[in-house]
Amino acid sequence: MLPPESESQLGEQTIAAHDRQPEPSTPSRFLVCGLGSLGQYCAMVLKEFGVLVSAITIPLPESWEIAALPELLDDLVTGDCRQPECLENAKIHACRAVLLVTSDERVNIEAAFAIRLLNPDVRLVVRSSKQNLNALLGQNLGNFVAFEASQLPAPAFAIAALASEIRGFINLGDHLLRVVKVSIDDEHRWRDLRVLHELNNATRRLLSHIPEGQPLPTEFHQWEADARVRIGDLVAYIEVTGNLTELTATPIAPSSHSKRWSERLWQKRRQLLSGAYLQRTLRELWQSTAQQQTKRVALIVGSVMLSLLVCGTVVFKLTHKVNWLQAFYVSGVMLLGSYDTVFGSLSPQDSFPLWMRLMNLSYMMAGTASIAVLYALLTETLLAAKFQLPKKRPPLPQHDHVVLIGLGRVGRRVATFLQQIKHPLVGVSNQAIESSFLPQMPLVVNELTSTLAKVNLATAKSVVLATDDEMANLELGLMAHAANPNCALVIRTFDTRFSASIDRLLPYAKVLCAYELAAEAFVAAAFGEKVLNLIRLNEQTVLVTEYTIAPDDHLQGCLLAEVAYGYGAVPILHQRSHASVRLMPSDDIRLEVGDRLVVLASINSLQQIERGERLPRQWQICIDQALSKDAVFDGATTIARISGCSLTMARDCINQLPSLLPVPLYKHQAQRLTRQLRKAQVLAHLVPEPQR
Repeated sequence: MLPPESESQLGEQTIAAHDRQPEPSTPSRFLVCGLGSLGQYCAMVLKEFGVLVSAITIPLPESWEIAALPELLDDLVTGDCRQPECLENAKIHACRAVLLVTSDERVNIEAAFAIRLLNPDVRLVVRSSKQNLNALLGQNLGNFVAFEASQLPAPAFAIAALASEIRGFINLGDHLLRVVKVSIDDEHRWRDLRVLHELNNATRRLLSHIPEGQPLPTEFHQWEADARVRIGDLVAYIEVTGNLTELTATPIAPSSHSKRWSERLWQKRRQLLSGAYLQRTLRELWQSTAQQQTKRVALIVGSVMLSLLVCGTVVFKLTHKVNWLQAFYVSGVMLLGSYDTVFGSLSPQDSFPLWMRLMNLSYMMAGTASIAVLYALLTETLLAAKFQLPKKRPPLPQHDHVVLIGLGRVGRRVATFLQQIKHPLVGVSNQAIESSFLPQMPLVVNELTSTLAKVNLATAKSVVLATDDEMANLELGLMAHAANPNCALVIRTFDTRFSASIDRLLPYAKVLCAYELAAEAFVAAAFGEKVLNLIRLNEQTVLVTEYTIAPDDHLQGCLLAEVAYGYGAVPILHQRSHASVRLMPSDDIRLEVGDRLVVLASINSLQQIERGERLPRQWQICIDQALSKDAVFDGATTIARISGCSLTMARDCINQLPSLLPVPLYKHQAQRLTRQLRKAQVLAHLVPEPQR
């Protein structure tokens, strides 16, 4: 154990080391192969990191989507990225990572092999949709990651289509988290009762707070901890939740939070017992078989047979001295057409009136018809299984559904996501779709401009335009808005200038540029980070990024508070080696080598983490008074735990009251420390750090 003096010096050295900015060094070099739309966006984002960027393309783009990009590139080589001499001209030996983002997947894979032969250590980020091949290449090439340009943006399109408070889902192994942005109304349980810092707990973290009339925040943590939640505020948060299907089967209603569990249970029971609920259930069951006439016949016949069985049981019970079981048996045998068995079961001296014989005859005919229907259903099922006959798709939804126009790669991923959460959906395509693709999805195949009248657009919840033609997306979007101004509109684009123009002219539409969204994930992966997902929040792209702390990492030795407030990220998972996962981890955890950390971060935050540039700490704690002897001990422990200083420094500070803690802190960190000290019966307040 170190003596107190050494421990204090070590704590001061650690804090000083954390405050030092990294020494300037030669910028890393990155190579982008392919300057199509995705390649240009990747190069632009890389330049925002302040690194050297080389590019290889053939041929040169006829028009640059980013006009200033040719001047921003450090080296531009025209040629085939699979040729060794072309790669050497682009300084492949000096590159830290290569982004292979041409539109030809074969070219990307061949170039990856050529690059690995020239530079065994360079990181490869490849555009490829062949998942099995990607996994095998990752094992054989090493330091390799592959994405498909439509893979990452697709969930953002699907979430935008929901037009609800949910902004995204994050799947972390066995744990599912959701990002929610809720508008506070007069029935919300947080209204005027909570201050913002109280919203953070073991399963929830506040992401943003936007008072009514205020602009959108540009970074995380731009909210005042002691501000109160008011009507009209927009509050965004991430929380640990349950099953994906259970969460999205019904929309989140703020007013439902204020109802007690017993009231909701009683209301559910009343709904189940009400005639309206039964009628609605039967109507939905009938509508679900609109395109399957055999099933409708089966439903009718089954209902008739059940009615006859009940009626016959009652008649035989009332007209003959038999018990209920015997009456039920006789009625069932009649339906099976066994005449002798029925009348043989009655007493021989009984005289059988004509009405009973007519009843038996009608039961025999009904039973024969039901058996015929049963045989028909079995035959259809066996033939469909034997010859794999295509089954008819379900009918079109009537209301609150998503109209998805375009079933290419992005459209199919959006459809798959919406089907997983069991949201009503109708797909629209101008080309035939194989019957095996989402067989439970209603589908309309026709010329796109003529299908809007066939998809119940007037009652639709949202329309997603996901074709590969920007102009077609715009045209169909305008037509959809004219037909239903109340539905949400999500438009897929590829050009950033075109996206900005549509966004300004059509404020009611959500315009998502697919390549712009994907480029940030490709660039983050090029720096060695593992991008798990991306979501859209406050009109910005948020990357869900995983780090494994290395010995030379800027994050090594940092408190999670420093990661959160210094780099503008939100830690959502922390795990030590061979330890259990901690969701929404405490700010007091200090990162060690080998730790796993998952954060929400913007591309700006990732740039700061890459360069090791933390925001300055501008607040100090003035400790005024300890109200008891126990408060001195507890207060020192609290100071050391939250501020990160040594325990000796904390004790020296609290034993000489009033005193100023010499360790500067971030504002949220300092506010939390004062609240925790108050619980330990130590009075303290914040003071701004003197300007140097």
